[in-house]
Amino acid sequence: MQPDFSQLDAYLSANNADGYLVDADGSSAIQRYLSGFDAPDPFLSVYTPTIQAILVSTLEYGRAKETARVDRVSRLADYDYRNKVAEYGAEKAKARVAAEWLHSFGVESVEVPSRFPLSRADALRDQGIIVSPATENVVTKIRAVKTEEELANIRRTQRANEKAMQAAESMLERSSVADDKLVLDDAPLTSERVTKTIEATLLEHGCALDETIVASGAQAADPHNRGSGALEPDSFIVIDIFPRSKQTHYHADMTRTFVVGDASAQLTEWYSLTNRALEAALETIQAGVTGKAVHDAVCDVYEAAGIQTLREDSTAETGFIHSTGHGVGLDIHERPQLSPDGGELAPGNVVTVEPGIYNPSVGGIRIEDLVVVTEGGHENLTEYPRSDLG
Repeated sequence: MQPDFSQLDAYLSANNADGYLVDADGSSAIQRYLSGFDAPDPFLSVYTPTIQAILVSTLEYGRAKETARVDRVSRLADYDYRNKVAEYGAEKAKARVAAEWLHSFGVESVEVPSRFPLSRADALRDQGIIVSPATENVVTKIRAVKTEEELANIRRTQRANEKAMQAAESMLERSSVADDKLVLDDAPLTSERVTKTIEATLLEHGCALDETIVASGAQAADPHNRGSGALEPDSFIVIDIFPRSKQTHYHADMTRTFVVGDASAQLTEWYSLTNRALEAALETIQAGVTGKAVHDAVCDVYEAAGIQTLREDSTAETGFIHSTGHGVGLDIHERPQLSPDGGELAPGNVVTVEPGIYNPSVGGIRIEDLVVVTEGGHENLTEYPRSDLG
Protein backbone atom coordinates (compact mmCIF):
# COMPACT_ATOMS: atom_id res chain seq x y z
CA MET A 1 0.00 0.00 0.00
CA GLN A 2 1.39 3.39 -0.98
CA PRO A 3 -0.95 6.19 0.11
CA ASP A 4 -1.31 9.38 -1.87
CA PHE A 5 0.76 11.94 0.02
CA SER A 6 0.21 14.82 -2.42
CA GLN A 7 -1.77 16.69 0.27
CA LEU A 8 1.19 16.37 2.63
CA ASP A 9 3.54 17.65 -0.09
CA ALA A 10 1.30 20.69 -0.56
CA TYR A 11 1.08 21.26 3.18
CA LEU A 12 4.87 21.18 3.63
CA SER A 13 5.33 23.56 0.72
CA ALA A 14 2.75 25.99 2.07
CA ASN A 15 4.44 25.98 5.48
CA ASN A 16 8.01 26.19 4.13
CA ALA A 17 8.98 22.94 5.85
CA ASP A 18 11.41 20.37 4.49
CA GLY A 19 9.75 17.36 6.07
CA TYR A 20 7.21 15.84 8.43
CA LEU A 21 8.79 14.11 11.46
CA VAL A 22 7.22 11.53 13.78
CA ASP A 23 8.69 10.24 17.05
CA ALA A 24 6.49 7.40 18.29
CA ASP A 25 6.25 3.63 18.51
CA GLY A 26 4.27 1.41 16.16
CA SER A 27 1.04 1.80 18.10
CA SER A 28 0.78 5.35 16.74
CA ALA A 29 -1.51 5.32 13.71
CA ILE A 30 0.38 8.24 12.15
CA GLN A 31 3.73 6.47 12.64
CA ARG A 32 2.49 3.19 11.23
CA TYR A 33 0.75 4.88 8.29
CA LEU A 34 3.81 6.88 7.25
CA SER A 35 6.45 4.22 7.76
CA GLY A 36 4.59 0.93 7.41
CA PHE A 37 6.67 -0.28 10.35
CA ASP A 38 5.69 -1.58 13.78
CA ALA A 39 8.06 -1.48 16.76
CA PRO A 40 7.32 -1.51 20.50
CA ASP A 41 9.76 1.33 21.23
CA PRO A 42 9.67 4.85 19.76
CA PHE A 43 11.58 5.47 16.55
CA LEU A 44 11.89 8.38 14.14
CA SER A 45 10.34 8.56 10.70
CA VAL A 46 10.59 11.48 8.32
CA TYR A 47 8.61 12.18 5.19
CA THR A 48 9.80 14.60 2.51
CA PRO A 49 8.47 14.98 -1.04
CA THR A 50 11.56 13.13 -2.30
CA ILE A 51 12.34 10.52 0.37
CA GLN A 52 10.84 8.59 3.27
CA ALA A 53 13.21 7.28 5.94
CA ILE A 54 13.26 5.84 9.45
CA LEU A 55 15.86 5.82 12.21
CA VAL A 56 15.74 2.78 14.50
CA SER A 57 17.79 0.93 17.07
CA THR A 58 20.12 -1.87 16.05
CA LEU A 59 17.58 -4.29 17.55
CA GLU A 60 14.96 -3.29 14.96
CA TYR A 61 17.31 -2.63 12.04
CA GLY A 62 17.11 -6.00 10.28
CA ARG A 63 13.34 -6.29 10.52
CA ALA A 64 12.87 -2.68 9.47
CA LYS A 65 14.90 -3.21 6.29
CA GLU A 66 12.60 -6.10 5.39
CA THR A 67 9.20 -4.67 6.28
CA ALA A 68 9.25 -0.86 6.50
CA ARG A 69 7.61 1.00 3.61
CA VAL A 70 10.36 3.60 3.25
CA ASP A 71 13.23 4.46 0.94
CA ARG A 72 15.96 4.29 3.56
CA VAL A 73 16.44 2.61 6.96
CA SER A 74 19.17 3.92 9.27
CA ARG A 75 20.22 2.90 12.76
CA LEU A 76 21.52 4.91 15.68
CA ALA A 77 24.84 3.07 15.45
CA ASP A 78 25.42 4.54 11.98
CA TYR A 79 25.94 7.92 13.65
CA ASP A 80 28.39 6.94 16.42
CA TYR A 81 25.56 6.83 18.95
CA ARG A 82 27.42 5.04 21.78
CA ASN A 83 30.30 7.50 21.83
CA LYS A 84 27.83 10.37 21.81
CA VAL A 85 26.01 8.83 24.78
CA ALA A 86 29.26 8.63 26.71
CA GLU A 87 29.98 12.28 25.95
CA TYR A 88 26.53 13.92 26.13
CA GLY A 89 24.12 11.48 27.80
CA ALA A 90 21.35 9.47 26.13
CA GLU A 91 18.80 12.23 25.41
CA LYS A 92 21.27 14.72 23.94
CA ALA A 93 23.00 11.93 22.03
CA LYS A 94 19.74 10.91 20.37
CA ALA A 95 19.06 14.52 19.39
CA ARG A 96 22.53 14.88 17.87
CA VAL A 97 22.09 11.65 15.93
CA ALA A 98 18.61 12.69 14.79
CA ALA A 99 19.91 16.06 13.60
CA GLU A 100 22.77 14.45 11.66
CA TRP A 101 20.32 11.97 10.16
CA LEU A 102 17.92 14.73 9.08
CA HIS A 103 20.74 16.83 7.67
CA SER A 104 21.82 13.89 5.52
CA PHE A 105 18.53 14.30 3.63
CA GLY A 106 18.83 18.07 3.47
CA VAL A 107 16.15 18.50 6.12
CA GLU A 108 16.58 21.68 8.17
CA SER A 109 12.95 22.27 9.19
CA VAL A 110 10.15 19.86 10.12
CA GLU A 111 6.48 19.92 10.93
CA VAL A 112 5.49 17.49 13.69
CA PRO A 113 2.20 16.04 15.03
CA SER A 114 0.55 17.80 17.97
CA ARG A 115 1.62 15.02 20.35
CA PHE A 116 5.30 15.09 19.39
CA PRO A 117 7.50 14.79 22.53
CA LEU A 118 8.37 18.25 23.84
CA SER A 119 11.81 17.21 25.13
CA ARG A 120 12.77 15.82 21.73
CA ALA A 121 11.54 18.97 19.98
CA ASP A 122 13.60 21.21 22.26
CA ALA A 123 16.68 19.00 21.88
CA LEU A 124 16.39 19.08 18.09
CA ARG A 125 16.03 22.87 18.17
CA ASP A 126 19.27 23.00 20.15
CA GLN A 127 20.88 21.18 17.20
CA GLY A 128 19.62 23.73 14.69
CA ILE A 129 16.52 21.91 13.42
CA ILE A 130 13.45 24.13 13.09
CA VAL A 131 10.56 22.20 14.71
CA SER A 132 7.00 23.48 14.28
CA PRO A 133 3.75 21.83 15.43
CA ALA A 134 1.48 21.10 12.48
CA THR A 135 -1.34 23.61 12.21
CA GLU A 136 -3.71 20.97 10.89
CA ASN A 137 -3.97 17.20 11.18
CA VAL A 138 -2.95 16.68 7.58
CA VAL A 139 -1.89 13.02 7.90
CA THR A 140 -5.08 12.19 9.79
CA LYS A 141 -7.03 13.79 6.94
CA ILE A 142 -5.17 11.68 4.38
CA ARG A 143 -5.77 8.52 6.42
CA ALA A 144 -9.53 9.12 6.31
CA VAL A 145 -9.67 8.07 2.65
CA LYS A 146 -8.89 4.37 2.51
CA THR A 147 -7.00 2.59 -0.25
CA GLU A 148 -8.30 -0.70 -1.65
CA GLU A 149 -5.72 -2.53 0.47
CA GLU A 150 -6.94 -0.78 3.59
CA LEU A 151 -10.55 -1.61 2.76
CA ALA A 152 -9.58 -5.27 2.35
CA ASN A 153 -7.90 -5.18 5.77
CA ILE A 154 -11.00 -3.68 7.39
CA ARG A 155 -13.26 -6.24 5.70
CA ARG A 156 -11.16 -9.10 7.10
CA THR A 157 -11.34 -7.64 10.59
CA GLN A 158 -15.09 -7.22 10.23
CA ARG A 159 -15.51 -10.87 9.25
CA ALA A 160 -13.68 -11.87 12.43
CA ASN A 161 -15.88 -9.44 14.34
CA GLU A 162 -18.97 -11.19 13.01
CA LYS A 163 -17.64 -14.59 14.08
CA ALA A 164 -17.28 -13.20 17.59
CA MET A 165 -20.78 -11.72 17.55
CA GLN A 166 -22.19 -15.05 16.41
CA ALA A 167 -20.44 -16.79 19.30
CA ALA A 168 -21.91 -14.28 21.74
CA GLU A 169 -25.41 -14.53 20.29
CA SER A 170 -25.20 -18.33 20.46
CA MET A 171 -24.62 -18.09 24.21
CA LEU A 172 -27.72 -15.94 24.56
CA GLU A 173 -29.79 -18.32 22.43
CA ARG A 174 -28.75 -21.31 24.55
CA SER A 175 -29.43 -19.57 27.86
CA SER A 176 -32.60 -19.85 29.94
CA VAL A 177 -34.27 -17.74 32.62
CA ALA A 178 -34.06 -18.83 36.26
CA ASP A 179 -34.75 -16.63 39.31
CA ASP A 180 -34.84 -13.52 37.11
CA LYS A 181 -31.38 -14.23 35.76
CA LEU A 182 -29.98 -15.75 32.62
CA VAL A 183 -28.41 -19.16 33.12
CA LEU A 184 -26.22 -21.16 30.76
CA ASP A 185 -24.84 -24.62 31.58
CA ASP A 186 -26.11 -24.37 35.18
CA ALA A 187 -24.20 -21.14 35.84
CA PRO A 188 -25.22 -17.49 35.65
CA LEU A 189 -24.64 -15.95 32.24
CA THR A 190 -22.60 -12.85 32.94
CA SER A 191 -21.09 -10.05 30.90
CA GLU A 192 -17.69 -11.48 31.78
CA ARG A 193 -18.50 -14.93 30.38
CA VAL A 194 -19.74 -13.53 27.09
CA THR A 195 -16.77 -11.18 26.86
CA LYS A 196 -14.36 -14.07 27.37
CA THR A 197 -15.99 -15.98 24.51
CA ILE A 198 -15.79 -12.91 22.28
CA GLU A 199 -12.10 -12.46 23.04
CA ALA A 200 -11.29 -16.15 22.46
CA THR A 201 -13.14 -16.18 19.14
CA LEU A 202 -11.33 -13.08 17.93
CA LEU A 203 -7.96 -14.58 18.82
CA GLU A 204 -8.84 -17.66 16.79
CA HIS A 205 -9.36 -15.36 13.81
CA GLY A 206 -6.21 -13.28 14.22
CA CYS A 207 -7.76 -10.32 16.04
CA ALA A 208 -7.72 -8.89 19.52
CA LEU A 209 -9.29 -6.12 21.55
CA ASP A 210 -8.49 -4.27 24.73
CA GLU A 211 -12.11 -4.18 25.87
CA THR A 212 -15.64 -4.69 24.60
CA ILE A 213 -19.20 -3.93 25.71
CA VAL A 214 -21.63 -6.56 26.95
CA ALA A 215 -24.18 -4.66 29.03
CA SER A 216 -27.80 -5.13 30.02
CA GLY A 217 -30.46 -3.30 32.00
CA ALA A 218 -29.47 0.08 33.41
CA GLN A 219 -25.82 -0.60 32.46
CA ALA A 220 -26.83 -0.58 28.79
CA ALA A 221 -28.25 2.92 29.27
CA ASP A 222 -24.68 4.22 29.63
CA PRO A 223 -23.25 4.02 26.08
CA HIS A 224 -19.67 3.31 27.25
CA ASN A 225 -20.43 1.07 30.24
CA ARG A 226 -18.49 -2.14 29.53
CA GLY A 227 -20.99 -4.22 31.53
CA SER A 228 -20.46 -6.52 34.48
CA GLY A 229 -22.29 -9.19 36.41
CA ALA A 230 -25.35 -11.23 35.52
CA LEU A 231 -27.18 -10.38 32.30
CA GLU A 232 -30.84 -9.53 32.74
CA PRO A 233 -33.75 -11.28 31.01
CA ASP A 234 -36.58 -9.33 29.34
CA SER A 235 -34.15 -6.44 28.86
CA PHE A 236 -31.93 -5.02 26.18
CA ILE A 237 -28.48 -6.61 26.03
CA VAL A 238 -26.08 -4.40 24.07
CA ILE A 239 -23.01 -6.09 22.57
CA ASP A 240 -20.51 -3.74 20.95
CA ILE A 241 -17.33 -5.32 19.54
CA PHE A 242 -14.48 -3.23 18.08
CA PRO A 243 -11.50 -5.52 17.37
CA ARG A 244 -8.13 -4.86 15.79
CA SER A 245 -6.30 -7.21 13.45
CA LYS A 246 -3.08 -8.39 15.05
CA GLN A 247 -1.42 -8.53 11.63
CA THR A 248 -2.59 -5.35 9.89
CA HIS A 249 -3.71 -3.32 12.94
CA TYR A 250 -6.90 -2.23 11.14
CA HIS A 251 -10.08 -2.11 13.20
CA ALA A 252 -13.72 -2.96 12.67
CA ASP A 253 -16.78 -2.01 14.74
CA MET A 254 -20.28 -3.43 15.14
CA THR A 255 -23.08 -3.36 17.71
CA ARG A 256 -26.13 -5.56 18.03
CA THR A 257 -28.82 -5.46 20.71
CA PHE A 258 -30.62 -8.59 21.93
CA VAL A 259 -33.44 -9.56 24.27
CA VAL A 260 -33.65 -12.95 25.97
CA GLY A 261 -37.15 -13.59 27.29
CA ASP A 262 -40.07 -11.27 26.63
CA ALA A 263 -39.60 -7.89 24.97
CA SER A 264 -42.06 -5.29 26.21
CA ALA A 265 -43.98 -3.08 23.81
CA GLN A 266 -41.61 -0.23 24.64
CA LEU A 267 -38.50 -2.29 23.91
CA THR A 268 -40.00 -3.43 20.63
CA GLU A 269 -40.89 0.15 19.70
CA TRP A 270 -37.39 1.43 20.54
CA TYR A 271 -35.78 -1.34 18.52
CA SER A 272 -37.96 -0.64 15.47
CA LEU A 273 -37.33 3.10 15.80
CA THR A 274 -33.56 2.64 15.99
CA ASN A 275 -33.61 0.43 12.93
CA ARG A 276 -35.48 3.17 11.08
CA ALA A 277 -32.96 5.75 12.26
CA LEU A 278 -30.11 3.56 11.00
CA GLU A 279 -31.77 3.14 7.63
CA ALA A 280 -32.37 6.89 7.38
CA ALA A 281 -28.67 7.49 7.95
CA LEU A 282 -27.66 4.90 5.37
CA GLU A 283 -30.00 6.44 2.80
CA THR A 284 -28.36 9.82 3.37
CA ILE A 285 -24.72 8.72 3.11
CA GLN A 286 -22.89 9.46 -0.13
CA ALA A 287 -19.85 11.41 -1.26
CA GLY A 288 -20.39 15.16 -0.94
CA VAL A 289 -22.94 14.89 1.87
CA THR A 290 -21.79 16.17 5.25
CA GLY A 291 -21.52 14.12 8.40
CA LYS A 292 -23.88 16.67 9.93
CA ALA A 293 -26.57 15.83 7.36
CA VAL A 294 -26.29 12.12 8.22
CA HIS A 295 -26.53 12.92 11.94
CA ASP A 296 -29.52 15.16 11.29
CA ALA A 297 -31.30 12.33 9.47
CA VAL A 298 -31.07 10.21 12.62
CA CYS A 299 -32.21 13.05 14.87
CA ASP A 300 -35.19 13.67 12.58
CA VAL A 301 -36.42 10.10 13.07
CA TYR A 302 -36.00 10.16 16.82
CA GLU A 303 -37.44 13.62 17.40
CA ALA A 304 -40.50 12.85 15.26
CA ALA A 305 -41.18 9.93 17.60
CA GLY A 306 -40.78 12.05 20.73
CA ILE A 307 -37.29 10.79 21.63
CA GLN A 308 -35.02 13.50 23.00
CA THR A 309 -31.75 14.25 21.20
CA LEU A 310 -28.73 16.40 21.95
CA ARG A 311 -29.60 18.42 18.85
CA GLU A 312 -32.72 19.81 20.50
CA ASP A 313 -31.30 19.84 24.05
CA SER A 314 -27.53 19.83 24.49
CA THR A 315 -27.94 18.91 28.19
CA ALA A 316 -30.16 15.86 27.59
CA GLU A 317 -29.21 12.84 29.71
CA THR A 318 -31.65 10.37 28.13
CA GLY A 319 -32.66 9.61 24.57
CA PHE A 320 -30.17 9.82 21.69
CA ILE A 321 -27.18 11.21 23.57
CA HIS A 322 -24.19 10.77 21.26
CA SER A 323 -23.15 11.37 17.67
CA THR A 324 -24.21 9.06 14.86
CA GLY A 325 -20.80 7.67 13.97
CA HIS A 326 -17.06 8.01 13.43
CA GLY A 327 -14.31 6.97 11.09
CA VAL A 328 -12.56 3.60 11.53
CA GLY A 329 -9.12 2.51 10.38
CA LEU A 330 -5.79 2.19 12.16
CA ASP A 331 -7.57 3.99 15.01
CA ILE A 332 -10.96 2.89 16.23
CA HIS A 333 -12.03 6.55 16.35
CA GLU A 334 -10.75 8.72 13.52
CA ARG A 335 -11.99 11.03 10.78
CA PRO A 336 -14.59 11.67 9.50
CA GLN A 337 -17.35 12.29 12.04
CA LEU A 338 -21.09 11.81 11.63
CA SER A 339 -21.86 14.52 14.13
CA PRO A 340 -23.25 18.07 14.47
CA ASP A 341 -19.97 19.45 13.11
CA GLY A 342 -19.19 16.62 10.68
CA GLY A 343 -17.69 17.78 7.40
CA GLU A 344 -18.09 16.59 3.83
CA LEU A 345 -17.79 12.87 3.19
CA ALA A 346 -15.49 11.52 0.49
CA PRO A 347 -15.31 8.22 -1.41
CA GLY A 348 -13.24 5.78 0.62
CA ASN A 349 -14.26 7.09 4.04
CA VAL A 350 -15.10 4.21 6.37
CA VAL A 351 -17.61 5.17 9.05
CA THR A 352 -19.78 3.59 11.71
CA VAL A 353 -23.50 4.30 11.76
CA GLU A 354 -24.76 3.70 15.29
CA PRO A 355 -27.98 5.34 16.47
CA GLY A 356 -29.25 4.47 19.93
CA ILE A 357 -31.67 5.32 22.73
CA TYR A 358 -30.74 5.37 26.43
CA ASN A 359 -32.73 5.67 29.64
CA PRO A 360 -31.71 3.98 32.92
CA SER A 361 -35.35 3.24 33.78
CA VAL A 362 -35.75 1.27 30.54
CA GLY A 363 -32.24 0.33 29.40
CA GLY A 364 -30.31 1.10 26.27
CA ILE A 365 -30.31 0.06 22.63
CA ARG A 366 -27.77 0.65 19.89
CA ILE A 367 -27.47 -0.87 16.42
CA GLU A 368 -24.29 -0.28 14.46
CA ASP A 369 -23.15 -1.06 10.94
CA LEU A 370 -19.81 -0.26 9.32
CA VAL A 371 -19.90 1.26 5.81
CA VAL A 372 -17.60 2.74 3.19
CA VAL A 373 -18.72 5.91 1.43
CA THR A 374 -19.03 5.76 -2.38
CA GLU A 375 -19.80 8.35 -5.04
CA GLY A 376 -23.47 7.40 -5.21
CA GLY A 377 -24.08 6.07 -1.71
CA HIS A 378 -22.30 3.49 0.39
CA GLU A 379 -21.17 -0.12 0.62
CA ASN A 380 -22.18 -1.83 3.84
CA LEU A 381 -19.18 -3.79 5.15
CA THR A 382 -21.39 -5.45 7.77
CA GLU A 383 -22.91 -8.79 6.82
CA TYR A 384 -24.26 -9.70 10.25
CA PRO A 385 -28.10 -9.64 10.22
CA ARG A 386 -30.34 -7.24 12.09
CA SER A 387 -33.47 -9.11 13.18
CA ASP A 388 -36.66 -7.69 14.67
CA LEU A 389 -35.14 -7.80 18.13
CA GLY A 390 -31.50 -8.73 17.43
